[in-house]
Amino acid sequence: MPNQWTGKGNPYTKQEVRDRLQATLNQNKAIIAAGAGTGISAKFIEKGGADLIIIYNSGRFRMSGHGSTAGLMAYGDANAVAMEIGEFEVLPVVEEIPVICGVYGSDPRRRMWHHLLKVKEMGFSGINNFPTHCIVDGHFRNVLEETGMGFDKEVEMVRLASKMDLFSIVYVAKPEEARMMAEAGADAIIAHVGTTVGGSVGVTEASCTMDDAIERTQKIIKEAKIVNPAMFFLAHGGPINTPEDVRIILDKTDVHGFVGASSLERMGIEKSLTDLTRNFKSLTIQNRSKD
Repeated sequence: MPNQWTGKGNPYTKQEVRDRLQATLNQNKAIIAAGAGTGISAKFIEKGGADLIIIYNSGRFRMSGHGSTAGLMAYGDANAVAMEIGEFEVLPVVEEIPVICGVYGSDPRRRMWHHLLKVKEMGFSGINNFPTHCIVDGHFRNVLEETGMGFDKEVEMVRLASKMDLFSIVYVAKPEEARMMAEAGADAIIAHVGTTVGGSVGVTEASCTMDDAIERTQKIIKEAKIVNPAMFFLAHGGPINTPEDVRIILDKTDVHGFVGASSLERMGIEKSLTDLTRNFKSLTIQNRSKD
């Protein structure tokens, strides 16, 4: 399904992205979406066969050696960072698979319809609600909701994106949030069960056990299916980190696949660079004559 300007790749329509994902499922393969914070990551994620690339502002922090949670803090303009990564790093090097833009839907400084027009014009094929307030809880979450920067803004952003023919793949942490997103026209739901464990800057303990992750994920799916059973459902976060973990969640829930950011981009680079450097450092110099 090439686009009319370049003959290949982005942008795709909402239905074209859905058709591509359905084709993956028709082959009995799991859908894999991967976060990319740099062009080199995107290029080789595509070579690895991912179905979608998602650009998060947190990818810039992640690939700078910081925790992904930095993307939720006031360390930069989340919407501007995602657009910049897309324009100058990822979209120029991705050849064929759809690229999704992380959009901070509750940003009060932006006219969201105007920002989404720019996202579409840039050549993105869809949107994701990141940073997302669904993973914020407690008193601070209540303050955000009461002061007009709540999760409902993210829902409204998805409603606008659907009208603009942009594919939407969205994070939710609770069944009621899944229902709201389904009613807004989201195409895919990501059940977010917490910050990813492991690596140099990941959390040391999962926010829940694998059994809890299975239960929470299935409840989210069940609620969204009441509104729209034709949605795609993916798992993310917490103890779901490795391919073996994803195998468990695929077997024990109705998810269609997995979304990995730290799990793919950061973990892959941490291990490969460490191992490669060690291999170089294992080289020795043979005894040489000093004559």
